Amino acid sequence: MALMILWFGISVPLCFFGSFFAWKKEADKQPVRTNNIPRQIPDLPWYMNPFFSVMMGGILPFGAVFIELYFILSSIWLHKFYYLFGFLFLVFLILVLTCAEISIVMCYFQLCSEDYHWWWRSFLTSAASAVYFLLYSVFYFATKLDITHFVSVVLYFGYSFIMSFGFFVLTGTIGFYSCYFFVRRIYGYHNHFI
Repeated sequence: MALMILWFGISVPLCFFGSFFAWKKEADKQPVRTNNIPRQIPDLPWYMNPFFSVMMGGILPFGAVFIELYFILSSIWLHKFYYLFGFLFLVFLILVLTCAEISIVMCYFQLCSEDYHWWWRSFLTSAASAVYFLLYSVFYFATKLDITHFVSVVLYFGYSFIMSFGFFVLTGTIGFYSCYFFVRRIYGYHNHFI
């Protein structure tokens, strides 16, 4: 009964209020006009290969958090206490800045190469750090844990996959929005000088 009250008393009205305000909001105006005929993208240099640039872009955000990741995994799986929540917040801020910077830099290189398909690559550039997160959890499992039961192994890798997917969405969203505002800003400035 309480679940029904929460659903129909909170979730459904908020859904209708959100859709009402979204319907009334004006669409974002883009800073420049676009052509209906897409331009041909020239051949990219080897270092701008999408897979290579995305995987190289994921190293830096992971490098900002991998030390704290050891302590977090130890507190979850080895029952150790974690006291440094202030330092964890500082590392989170460093992660946000690192994701934004690496996505903007890689997006700028991509736009300088006349490749205008930056949307998904800006998301995947910083989100690729989740691949390194998952690989680190495999390394942590192999070197620090002594789990032998099949169910425990499935539980560990299931939770590791869920955490890395959450990390994927978080870092990718940070990368996309930072590139979105960056591209709007640089093309907005370009429009003022024409």
